Amino acid sequence: MNTIELDCVGLCCPMPLVRIKRAMDEMNPGDCLKVTATDPAFEADIKAWSEKFGHVILSITVQENIKAVLQKAA
Repeated sequence: MNTIELDCVGLCCPMPLVRIKRAMDEMNPGDCLKVTATDPAFEADIKAWSEKFGHVILSITVQENIKAVLQKAA
């Protein structure tokens, strides 16, 4: 299992999701993606996007930035 980090700080919707999809397309099932973003809508967007595509959200933290850890679906 690999973990990839993706910096989406400063990007506005829909670019964080575009970059996440591109990264996920290159990953194997079970791999994890750690994303850091600043778009205020990112938390809601990543929840909806993950549910739609079956990826698992392992964690989301909201502080100065929004950090999400996703696991690619099988």
